[in-house]
Amino acid sequence: MVTRRRAEIWVDPASEVRFEGRATGDERGIIVDLLAAQRKTLELKCAGLSTELAHRSVEPSTLSLLGLVRHLADLERRWFRRALAGEHAPALFSSPDHPDGDFDNVKGDPASVAEAWQAWRDEVAFADQLVAEAPHLDIEGTDSWRGQISLRWVLIHMIEEYARHNGHADLLRERIDGTIGV
Repeated sequence: MVTRRRAEIWVDPASEVRFEGRATGDERGIIVDLLAAQRKTLELKCAGLSTELAHRSVEPSTLSLLGLVRHLADLERRWFRRALAGEHAPALFSSPDHPDGDFDNVKGDPASVAEAWQAWRDEVAFADQLVAEAPHLDIEGTDSWRGQISLRWVLIHMIEEYARHNGHADLLRERIDGTIGV
């Protein structure tokens, strides 16, 4: 029996492209590439699944891959669209009356899955455009929780969010079909 690293079981290291971003150079480029890698990791963790995306981890948790997609769509929207761009853009899946709406009542039907992915892609596209057009990382916005925040802080915070939730996605995916890896 050939001993393999757990991470190599799922992703062929020769075809791995998520982490080919810059490791040297300007700060913005490195941070943007790291965030893009984390976003691609979320997509990889969900690849090939449809209705299974709504499967819960374990009772009583409401955690699911689809819930993570919805949650991250709401976070992208909050930080880039609301805090930095100053738009009036309520969360798509949660609300003050239902703060866990991104995870609660998740349905795995094709329309709900498509809606969540489209919302996430729309928010990522908005964020990417905002970052590309920003003159520097020190542009500021206001958030009800953090107060004044910079684009730099938001980008680093989003890397943190994706990294944490991609760890959850590892476990959720393994529970669904046994798939493991980076």
